[in-house]
Amino acid sequence: MTEARDFVTSRLRAQTTPIRPTHIDLESQHPNIQHISSPIQKLPSSPGESIKQRIHRSTTAKTYQPERRGRLWAPGQEPGIDPTQSHDGHESSTVPLLFEECEIKVVDFSLESIEVHTLDNKSLADFLDGPRPDWVSCRWVSVNGLSWDVIKLLGNDKGLHSLAIEDMMNTHNRTKADWYSDHIYMDLPLQKLIHLHSSSDSDSDSSDSDEERAKNPRTRRKRSFWSWLRRSKAERDKDEPPKPMDMPADVHDPTNGFITAHVSPSTNSRVTHLRTLQRYHGGPNEERIQFMENHSALASKNLGVSVEQVSIFLTADDTVLSFFESSAEDIETPILSRLNTPATILRRSSDASMMVQAIIDAIVDLAIPVTTAYQDAIGELELDVLTEPDIRHTTALYVLTSEMSQFKSEISPIVNLVGSLRDHKSEPIGTPGLSGKPGKISPSGVVISSMTSTYLGDVEDHCVLISESLDQMRRAADNMIDLIFNSHSKHFFRLESKRPKAD
Repeated sequence: MTEARDFVTSRLRAQTTPIRPTHIDLESQHPNIQHISSPIQKLPSSPGESIKQRIHRSTTAKTYQPERRGRLWAPGQEPGIDPTQSHDGHESSTVPLLFEECEIKVVDFSLESIEVHTLDNKSLADFLDGPRPDWVSCRWVSVNGLSWDVIKLLGNDKGLHSLAIEDMMNTHNRTKADWYSDHIYMDLPLQKLIHLHSSSDSDSDSSDSDEERAKNPRTRRKRSFWSWLRRSKAERDKDEPPKPMDMPADVHDPTNGFITAHVSPSTNSRVTHLRTLQRYHGGPNEERIQFMENHSALASKNLGVSVEQVSIFLTADDTVLSFFESSAEDIETPILSRLNTPATILRRSSDASMMVQAIIDAIVDLAIPVTTAYQDAIGELELDVLTEPDIRHTTALYVLTSEMSQFKSEISPIVNLVGSLRDHKSEPIGTPGLSGKPGKISPSGVVISSMTSTYLGDVEDHCVLISESLDQMRRAADNMIDLIFNSHSKHFFRLESKRPKAD
């Protein structure tokens, strides 16, 4: 007897329905329908219970589509975006609606000299029309911001493949390296520690100045008094259950999925719109994202973790193109410092593949302070669990392990990216042309030098160390959750044993 089996997982079955596909907008089909309510509703058993229940968001039907920067998505589209055409190659025949003012730095360098040019959207075209000087051994073009006019200019100038351009505009891509006939496209996430910006930051900055405390002894006494007051309050409230650690109320920008934050942990850095870990991975459920952010272990310190995609091109003519969403300055500053010093390896080699290694290494280094912040947060939770275990600590531990899992999911694939670059050989590669005809097979002009392969091993070591540290912290969090439940079970059975038995 043949048994019919359903191979759809329970998770997928819970999210889909056999009646309607998820990409259909029900409101567009039935404009008179305002809300679609669930036919089964649980009535509160008491007036107090209705107050405690979670306030639900509107149940209006949504349209679920993957995020694409600058153009609409539809199933069955022609893959890739051709920068040589006046449109994006799809039926809509419209230019991708993606524009912002970009900060562009072009760095030309060799062993003997270095020149840095600061450009913008308007001045880039005139610069590219000029000839490249003969003394330039390597050129690095760093673009801060994604704008179609800049992408089109650089794509046409270097002959970038249409698939690579499409992947660059899809800011939720996987970490990878794609090899084409005369260039490589690399995609990886940049994760860093940021300071959440609120309206009270300016007041706190002026009151917490280290120089002021050093010069004014009355300030030190005042701070000591407030420290004593906080300790006294903590002793009075030690019997109360732990409270959630709230994020500043005015940092959210729900209109575009970003938050307002400083680009670094310092409050002196500039303020911009960034995406947190939860917003990068959380999907369309805004309520769930805000809950996870508000209960983050780093939120009590006004800290967070931002994620953005970085796209890197290495071409056969020793040119490196790097596209950042907002954090180019974090990478440009240390690399320019090295290039301005003639004795550094990066300057002496004047190797384009070493420039790629320097960018990837700087991106991985930005993730190290995030790991340290998580170690500090889980250390504080461990002290609380060991001294006064409370069942509400499990919520904080769950949110913390969720963030660490998401953080690790972006770090671990970088090991495979590094391995792909180290194992690359200059073998013949055939890339189909844009006309659809098979392209000519020619030896790949992109070379990863042996020096670059050696130093990429150091980047791989950093990724492995970060992943191992995250695994250790996650095991510690699991052990703390077990300890909390064991302690509460022991306390419950102790109370049950003391309860008088009925005759």
